[in-house]
Amino acid sequence: MTSKVFVSGCYDMLHSGHVAFFQEAARYGDLYVAVGSDRTVYDLKGRLPVNNEAERLYMVQSVSCVKQAFVSQGSGMLDFAGELEALRPGYFVVNEDGNTPDKEELCRALGVEYVILKREPHAGLTPRSTTALRQIQQMPYRIDLAGGWLDQPWVSRFYPGPVLTISLEPTLEFNERSGMATSTRRTAIKLWDSKLPVGDPEKLAYILFCCDNPPGTTEISGSQDAIGLVFPGLARAQFEGGYWPTRIDHVLSEPILQFLENALYLIPLGPRETGFDVLSNTRIDHAGAKALSDAADACWDAILRQDIVGMGHSMRASFEAQIAMFPHMIVPSVPRLIERYHGEALGWKVSGAGGGGYLILTSDRPIENGIRILIRRHDD
Repeated sequence: MTSKVFVSGCYDMLHSGHVAFFQEAARYGDLYVAVGSDRTVYDLKGRLPVNNEAERLYMVQSVSCVKQAFVSQGSGMLDFAGELEALRPGYFVVNEDGNTPDKEELCRALGVEYVILKREPHAGLTPRSTTALRQIQQMPYRIDLAGGWLDQPWVSRFYPGPVLTISLEPTLEFNERSGMATSTRRTAIKLWDSKLPVGDPEKLAYILFCCDNPPGTTEISGSQDAIGLVFPGLARAQFEGGYWPTRIDHVLSEPILQFLENALYLIPLGPRETGFDVLSNTRIDHAGAKALSDAADACWDAILRQDIVGMGHSMRASFEAQIAMFPHMIVPSVPRLIERYHGEALGWKVSGAGGGGYLILTSDRPIENGIRILIRRHDD
C-alpha cells in the first residue's frame, strides 16, 4: 500500500520552487496538499494573497504529482491540524523555512514521520520563492542581536546602552509578529513603495520612525526597527533615555558581514500569539538595564574582533538580561528548544517577544535545518 504524504502552505503565485518541492515530497508516496485559506494568509502575513484560495487550490491540484489538494479549515500556523489528523499520513514534509517546533510536536503526537527538505531548485532552473517574485521584495527586514529594549526611554533611563541591528535582504518572507520589524516594514512600503530611497540613512530612518509613530500613538515602536531596516550592514544605536539615539555607528566591512552571515542561523518558532502581553510582570531597574547594556557592548566588541565565542556568549547574556526584566518574552516551548541546541550553539536569543519569531543561534558549525541570512550591503 502506497504511503500518504502531507504538505501545507499558501502556494500563492505558484512557481517552479513550489513544483520542485511537490515533486520531492511525492517521492515518499501519494501527495496531499493543504492550501492555506485567504483568512489564514491575511492573519499570518498581514496581507491578502495575490490569488484567492479557489485559484490557488485549482493551480495546486493541476500539478501532476499532487494526489489531492484542499483548503485547510483551521487558522494560524497549524491551520491544517484537523485535516492532518483525519488523513493520518505516513509523512509530513516541510522546507527548512517552514519547519517549526509546533509542527514537529503535532506530528509526534499523531505518529506521523516529520521530514525536513532543503530548498533546492529543479536542475537547471533559477531558485524561486514567492517573496522574490513580489514587487515589494526589495524592502529589507531587520534582526536585533543584542541590547533590544534599550530603545525605549523607560528602560535606557535606568542605564544607557546600545542596540545592535542587522539589515537583511528579503530572501524569504518572514511572518507577522515575528520580531523582524514587519510592522515598520509595512509602513516603509506605504511610504516608499518597493524599495528604500537613496539618501542619508539617519534622516530616512528618522522619517520612517516618525511615520510609524504618528501623533497620538500610545505605544511607541522602538526606533531600532527603523534604524535596522534603513541602515545597511550592522548598526549600533546608542540610547540615553530618549526615543531617538544619541549616536548611530554602522559597519559595512565585508569580512565582518561575512563573519556574521557564517555565524548566524534562524530556527522558526512561528508568529507570536495575538493579544500576548509581553509587558506584564516586568522588572525593570538599574541593574537589569546595565546588564543588558554591558552585554550589548561586549557583543559589539566581539563582532569587530570576529570572535565568534565572545559574540555567542554576549548575545546569550543580552538575552538573559532581557528575560530577567521581561519574563513574558518567552513561552515554555522556547527553553525546551534552546535545550535541544545547547550543545551545538555558542549563543542564542529570540527575534520576537512572546515566544514568536525565530530562535537566533550563533554557532561555529552548521546547524541542521537552520536558515541562513543575507545581510544588505548597500543603501540603494
